[in-house]
Amino acid sequence: MPQKNVSFFHLHLISDSTGETLITVARAAAAQYANVHPVEHVFPAVRTSKQLDRVLEEIETEPGIVLYTLLDEALVGRLEKKCEELGVPCRSILGPVLRVFQAYLGTETTHKVGAQHILNAEYFKRIDALNYTMMHDDGQLTEEFESAEVVLVGVSRTSKTPTSIYLANRGVKTANYPLVPNVPMPADLEHLVKPLVVSLYASPERIVQIRQNRLLGLNAHRDDDQYIDRQAVAEEIAFSRRLAAKNNWPIIDVTRRSIEETAAAIMTLLADRRRQPAD
Repeated sequence: MPQKNVSFFHLHLISDSTGETLITVARAAAAQYANVHPVEHVFPAVRTSKQLDRVLEEIETEPGIVLYTLLDEALVGRLEKKCEELGVPCRSILGPVLRVFQAYLGTETTHKVGAQHILNAEYFKRIDALNYTMMHDDGQLTEEFESAEVVLVGVSRTSKTPTSIYLANRGVKTANYPLVPNVPMPADLEHLVKPLVVSLYASPERIVQIRQNRLLGLNAHRDDDQYIDRQAVAEEIAFSRRLAAKNNWPIIDVTRRSIEETAAAIMTLLADRRRQPAD
């Protein structure tokens, strides 16, 4: 049902780089207010006084909250002065965090625009992980799973692919394998040594609901109703849990977890595993 009494406000997001950091923080904050929605005005790559002029004109035309990640002190001074004249709130997103770092480290910042987007080794590690994950999604190239860092196993609709992609964005090479009834599983899967193998499962009710919604969304029909039969699904899940117990794989219930929460749990398991001494 549509929300009642929804109001809107203008939100100006000003960055001297891509604006990704600013947008993420601003949307996370705005999401806490269910009945108040922001009208976003995003201004990336604002690095000159002329570029700032256009921003100030729009703020004056559509006053609202102003958030920024500018590092040029002259631009910051102009922006804050204009917002003060207009009586609108104006805050730096990075400022408070940078002050904490400065106080602890005892050194000044470099004031390098877009420093977080430098193509460093970490960036290329993420790209490599993403390429690997896409090539080893949904049971592809299982003979190469030994080179993964994480392998996710579970029945259909346990969010294996989106969780794999999320982990890859964190630089973790992730493969996944779907457990399908009456389809033999590769023997290699139970003898992996290097990767952390994690079993994902959800309640039968949740799996059935997701599968039904998927079939409706695809306008698809399956003659085999076992795919959405609760008892059959429960047997699939029971098999996956027995398999995990047999191989001593950690299991995660994703019934009420978001992708981010599942990935965080896996990252914790991976960190714990890496801290263990090698045999």
